[in-house]
Amino acid sequence: MAMRMRLLASSVLVSVSAILAGEPASAQAPAGKAAVSEIVVTARRLDAARDTIQPAVGASTYAFSQQQITALPGGDNQALQQVILQAPGVTQDSFGQLHVRDDHNGLQYRLNGVILPEGLSLFGQTLSPRLAQSVRLITGALPAQYGLRTAGIVDIRTKTGVQTGGEIGVYGGSQGVFQPSIEYGGSSGAFSGFGSLSWLKSDRGVESPDGRATPLHDRTQQLNGFAYLEDILSDSTRASLILGTSDQRFQIPTRTGQATLGYTVDGVSDLPSERLNEQQREQTHYAVGSLLHTQGRFTGQASVFVRYSALDYTPDPLGDILYGGIAQTAKKRDTAGGLQAEGAVQVNDVHTIRAGLIAQIDRITSDTQSRVLPVDAVGRQTAQHPLTIADSGAKTAGAVSLYAQDEWAITGQLTLNYGIRVDQVSAYRDENQVSPRINAVWEAGPTALHAGYARYFSPAAYALVASNSVAKFNGTSAAAPGSLSTTAYAERDDYFDVGAVRKLSPAFSAGLDAYYKKARNLLDEGQFGAPIILTPFNYQDGFAYGVELSLNYAAGPLTAYANLAAQKAQGKTIVSGQFAFDPQDLAYIRDHYIYLDHDQTLTGSAGAAYRLGSSRIGADLISGSGLRKDGAVPNGAALRPYTQINLTVGHTFTGLPVGDLDARIDLVNALDVTYEIRDGTGVGVGAPQFGPRRGVFVGLTKPF
Repeated sequence: MAMRMRLLASSVLVSVSAILAGEPASAQAPAGKAAVSEIVVTARRLDAARDTIQPAVGASTYAFSQQQITALPGGDNQALQQVILQAPGVTQDSFGQLHVRDDHNGLQYRLNGVILPEGLSLFGQTLSPRLAQSVRLITGALPAQYGLRTAGIVDIRTKTGVQTGGEIGVYGGSQGVFQPSIEYGGSSGAFSGFGSLSWLKSDRGVESPDGRATPLHDRTQQLNGFAYLEDILSDSTRASLILGTSDQRFQIPTRTGQATLGYTVDGVSDLPSERLNEQQREQTHYAVGSLLHTQGRFTGQASVFVRYSALDYTPDPLGDILYGGIAQTAKKRDTAGGLQAEGAVQVNDVHTIRAGLIAQIDRITSDTQSRVLPVDAVGRQTAQHPLTIADSGAKTAGAVSLYAQDEWAITGQLTLNYGIRVDQVSAYRDENQVSPRINAVWEAGPTALHAGYARYFSPAAYALVASNSVAKFNGTSAAAPGSLSTTAYAERDDYFDVGAVRKLSPAFSAGLDAYYKKARNLLDEGQFGAPIILTPFNYQDGFAYGVELSLNYAAGPLTAYANLAAQKAQGKTIVSGQFAFDPQDLAYIRDHYIYLDHDQTLTGSAGAAYRLGSSRIGADLISGSGLRKDGAVPNGAALRPYTQINLTVGHTFTGLPVGDLDARIDLVNALDVTYEIRDGTGVGVGAPQFGPRRGVFVGLTKPF
């Protein structure tokens, strides 16, 4: 009963059909395949043992299996964030950003339960759905094993090579999209491996700034690779290695008819805005090595991880000064590594104790060369030839986290999970916190109720703008609106969550979840300056609350789901990074709560898939009431509501001379709705961005 309770509690909100695992192993295998079947069964048993270390007891979990991802329009050819957008309370933003429950980018990504350190990528998606066996989004009052990034945990169970096979495919269509890919998995005895490789070329790398279907100067090339290797050392021990890489290049899209700032650079005062040539390159390489052991009532896993990321921004040397007052070449590097050691002991049938240690070190370097014009006290340029300002720096940051918790099965229906977490962070600030957590789950027949409280501690991202950088630009065309530049603080939250899920019939379930967050030093991020790099800042006081409704249906060939979230998030008094804001905005926000720029009152998603023999059809949608924009006060108005509908149809052809062949046609934004994600106004908001226009894409996949 305790195990059944844990499984139900960790899936309070279940996705489309709530099926995460693959097909069960055959009870009897042919003699020639007996050893392979034994390895497969052992691997799955070790997977189940690993899951006992980090059950999300009392949290809200929304899950997508590999089959469900494939059934979505775009399938595993789309970006991972497009999959996550189908979960409740997830709002899209520009540059591929996601906001979960009105939080700003507070997501932590895990591969098979192991933390993947944050990197410098912004436009690019380091992780692809192609590598996923399943994807879970875990939110709410999180158990003690989750910390530092707590808006949502994106936990990806990767594909493995315990079953031999692969596929080669090609996908493409509108906006110049061309994406070949290949993946393969296989095993030899107790050793197995899986790998995938894809390359994408597109004429729409970043969101359109003017609503064009194919924006000007917006080409991208993206290479993504992934490998998973494992060796089952015994029926109780496994060693595994994850390797990943991405190399992504982007043009920054341009708009026609934009006005310059009125400067003259070496005799030139005009350049058509559509001829601007800005480029950004983002690279990430990562590795995760793990050793899992289970024996009797104990299961433990120790992992080491490392990630290197690089971001290079190349400006238009003339146009960036004319239109922005600064042409800055920026090179940023981030190397992170750490240890994650966790274990669980089932003391008896009532208590399961879990504890863990996570330690990470981060080395960040930044090197910029900025060309700016000298100006007088009122902003008039005093010379036509630009000055060059060099600014470089490096910082080593570290974080250590410890946690312990007890899952107490009080009765056959009631489970209590309580624990404590300690975090110490030494970065641009030295900060720490002791964070209690408690969750209760009650199961009564087809109904499960949960309630929880969590104390959260979320330090600012390391890529900060140092105060000495601000002073260097005084008296130039890149001078900041203000001079005060307090270093960002860690956000500290009291988080409450309560919810229920009820199975209304064998095929139909409904979930309802409500939350409230009271924040001190609420973190937000803004785009300040020329390179497309985000910088964190704090509101001294803030809050967020909301309610989510989730409906799921799965019967025979039909699956369907619908999610709706209502939410609100506000903050008051900006207490860090003040230099980047208009002094009048700062004065107003000092005395008034304002909406956060990423607040969206209503957010919805829905979808359905139907399979008939070898054919399938499907649809999904995302909908929103609009992010914030400036009105009579900062962030005082909202953009227009939108709904984007996507369609898919597919068929598996058999008996062809080349063997089986899977074909699909996807229609993105079927109604060709033109809608704004951002209009360029709002606290910390950069340029305007629009959602995708209608696109038709065709995919062919050949298994082998």
